[in-house]
Amino acid sequence: MMQAATPYLAAFRARWRTTLRYRAAALAGFVTQCWWGAINIMIYAAFYRMAHGGDGAAAPFALHQTITYVWIMQATLALMPWGCDPDIADAVRGGAVAHDLLRPVDLWWWWFCRATARILGRLVPRALLMLAFAGLLLPRAGLGAWALHPPPSIADAALFAVSILLGLALSACIVVLLNIVTVRTLSPAGGNAVITPLALILSGNMLPLALFPGAFQTVLILQPFAGLGDLPCRFWLGTLHGGRAILALGQQAAWLAAVAVAGRAALRRTLHRLEIQGG
Repeated sequence: MMQAATPYLAAFRARWRTTLRYRAAALAGFVTQCWWGAINIMIYAAFYRMAHGGDGAAAPFALHQTITYVWIMQATLALMPWGCDPDIADAVRGGAVAHDLLRPVDLWWWWFCRATARILGRLVPRALLMLAFAGLLLPRAGLGAWALHPPPSIADAALFAVSILLGLALSACIVVLLNIVTVRTLSPAGGNAVITPLALILSGNMLPLALFPGAFQTVLILQPFAGLGDLPCRFWLGTLHGGRAILALGQQAAWLAAVAVAGRAALRRTLHRLEIQGG
């Protein structure tokens, strides 16, 4: 078993180390996310003050919960599947993607491990910086009302961790699916243009899904992108317990399995009709 997993672990480690080298990009992303997080929080504070008298008692989330939601979404922004693997896109354009077909490995798992390592390598440093800033620095600076609040209990923190891991795997599966679309269409432009707005809006990054009109709530919660941001945030806030928590994790696992199966089926069809360009 370990021998069979060796090439995939090697691919993961290599991509992980490569991604972690981009420290300036991680710092720039952190600063940008702090800026946008602050802007969003000021907008929500003004909205709550005008619409709900400042405490948000009539809103799905209280103001402090919405602020925490914003910081969590900014901390996990790199979890979103922003597009296909850029190395795969370059390989498709140049024809070097044929090298992946010659490797004695399962191509789907190979791409999945690379995608997971790349997402995780971008996520971890930015998330740690954001947690230190919003969770530790802001309260010490006397800005506790605008800070990231910890989960209500250890159980909620554990559920959040499980949900984030499922979200990570789902995001990697979506990236692999985008790789397959790129191989099939010979360009990453189409898939990347579609996935970016979908991920931003339907994950709750642009607006918490709970703040959308009530008529859309069922559809918004059940769609797959909710598992990339909104559901983990709800676990952090402690709003999902018991049966609802089990259903939410089950939903994430179900979408993970569905996207993985669809990706493997699409990869088999694509390889039967593969055209290599470049040289």
